[in-house]
Parts: sequence; structure tokens; C-alpha cells
Amino acid sequence: MAGRLAGKVALVSGAARGQGRAHTVRLAEEGADIVAFDVCAPLPAQGAPPATPEDLAATVKAVEATDRRILSARLDATDRPGVQALVDQAVAEFGRIDVVVANAGLTSSGTCSVDTTEEDWRSVIGTNLTGVFNTVTTAVPHMIAAGNGGSVIMTSSSVSLRAVQNLSSYIAAKHGLVGLMRSMALELGEHSIRVNTVHPTAVATDMLLNEQNYRMFRPDLTDPTHEDALPAYRSLHVLPIPYVEAADIAHAVAFLASDEARYITGTVLPVDAGMSIK
Repeated sequence: MAGRLAGKVALVSGAARGQGRAHTVRLAEEGADIVAFDVCAPLPAQGAPPATPEDLAATVKAVEATDRRILSARLDATDRPGVQALVDQAVAEFGRIDVVVANAGLTSSGTCSVDTTEEDWRSVIGTNLTGVFNTVTTAVPHMIAAGNGGSVIMTSSSVSLRAVQNLSSYIAAKHGLVGLMRSMALELGEHSIRVNTVHPTAVATDMLLNEQNYRMFRPDLTDPTHEDALPAYRSLHVLPIPYVEAADIAHAVAFLASDEARYITGTVLPVDAGMSIK
């Protein structure tokens, strides 16, 4: 049903493309005004081509096409003062924040733990765990002060419910989000602020569909292609698919953000074609 978020404001990190753009546009379609940010630049250990300012501009245009307001910024989630300034500006302009989707993240470089550099470790943990902490904890005081309740959704991963090799920094951060979510769900329940994590499997975005990932999934080939990687992607799942679409995760995010999920908090929600049970 359209309009489930009418009159509300949603903050989304990592909004320039992929899952972040899908979440942003889906929430706008449900009636929310949007506060969106993305670093739009390369980061150490980034396993996929970085988002660009043009990507973020495309997200803004897509939200405006839904006739909703949007405030956007190029901003690194690890820059806490910067995130705080954006959140404060959003509350000044829009009057409130009701939904936080802490989505910004990057994959690691796909190396064995003992070969992972300190710089890569710090970068992945910084964006995928500390960046989520920054995004949520700068917005939550405004939500508490407003007294309207709200919903916090953190993007974790199916590999926080089971492990794979050569992604230890990524997996450590995504496991950490589950603990952060559960602690914050206990802390914020008295304010009617719900906190949950979503756990996507492989998603058909630039983070997955790139040459580094193809090589990681098909190390037996020198220059594997997308077609070469498809059987490996399919092998992850119970359902007979290689990956899900960003829209599939956005539907789950919109549900958790809405009043339909008003009594759901402290939960992990896999959207993973059965990967976490395989």
C-alpha cells in the first residue's frame, strides 16, 4: 500500500547507487522525505568501483520524480562531525527524522586474514561498523527528543549468519552490526524506536558484479567473466538463483520502516534465498 511513510523523514547512507539508491527511492515512493549521503569516492580496500557524484545526482533525480523532498551530501560515514552536521541540517529543514537506514558499506579486498593489511582492516571496519554507528547515533537523539518513535535499519549480510573465507574484515564488521543492533534495540525500546538488521545475500549491484568478485569466486580462471561466476553465485543459495535484486532488499527495508512492523525490534531479517541455512 502506497503512502506507508507519508509525513516521515528517512536518513539513508550509501545512497548513490545499488541498494542505497533502491532503499532511498522505495522510501520516497512510500511518502517519506529523504536525507541521503554517500562518499562518492574511492576508499582503501574497496572491492568494487566507487560510486560517483553523478550516481548521487541520479538518486536525487529519482527521488524528485516521486515528488518528495531530498537533502543530499557527499560525505564519508566515518566523518562523524560531518554526519552530525548533515543530520542537524536535516532536522532544521524537515523538522524530524523518523527512519534511519545505515546502509553505507564496502567489501574487503578478498584476501586471507593473515594477508589483510592494517589499512584495509581499518577501512572496512571503519565504514561498515563505525560508519553505521555514526549514522545511527547522530540521528537517534533527535528521534528521542521528538517523541515520535521510529525505525533504525542496519544493512548487515548473510555472511554475518554464516562465514566464508577471505573476507574476514567484512564478516567481522557485519557480525558486529548484529551486536550493535541488539544492544540499541534494548536501549531504545522505551522510546518506541525499533532497531533491526537486514541480511542480504549476493545482490546484483556494482559491489558484486565486478572483476575482483569474479576472480574471487572463480580463482581457477585467469580472467573470469560474469557468466563464469554465475554457477558459483548459484551455489550459495537454496533457491535456484545466482543473486537477488536491490529492490528485493528495499521491500524489506520499507516494511521494517513502516508501522506494519511496529512490534518488530531486535531481529535479523535475511533476504538471502536461503544462503544463511545452506
